[in-house]
Amino acid sequence: MPQNTNRTSEIRINNSIFIPEVIKLIKEGHTVTLTLKGFSMRPFLEDGRDKALLVQVKNPKVGDPVLAKTSFGTYVLHRIIKIEGDNVTLRGDGNLSDESCKYQDICASIEGFYRKGRTKLERTDGMKWKVYSWIWTRLFPIRRWLLAFYRRIWIKIINEQTS
Repeated sequence: MPQNTNRTSEIRINNSIFIPEVIKLIKEGHTVTLTLKGFSMRPFLEDGRDKALLVQVKNPKVGDPVLAKTSFGTYVLHRIIKIEGDNVTLRGDGNLSDESCKYQDICASIEGFYRKGRTKLERTDGMKWKVYSWIWTRLFPIRRWLLAFYRRIWIKIINEQTS
């Protein structure tokens, strides 16, 4: 009886090399699911835990999460805050400052997220995401304190419960 010799291994590739290849696939019409890296979309999306389903750019508008190349040349997955002509202002849900790009530098739309190890996609056009987005974007004036509470207290409580 043959043995299964298939093994899974993980490799890490710098985003400056990896993301352009992902963008090529998306432009060819493929969808790509990426494990999220970084903390800019906290508190609802976590580094290494959650995944995003990326698709070809679909008429991005204010409030939509997108993958974009910023004016500094880095790739970010952030929410569109403002569109003025060709200029787009982006902000991660876990960020207090803005970043910018040109409209043509929006590389992918986000169709949804796989959160907390779930296999069901939470769509960005679904009611749950829309309600969350509406509330969270309006809390921006007090976001600094909410994020501090989340980082300093909430994460510790959750980690103690899962240990």
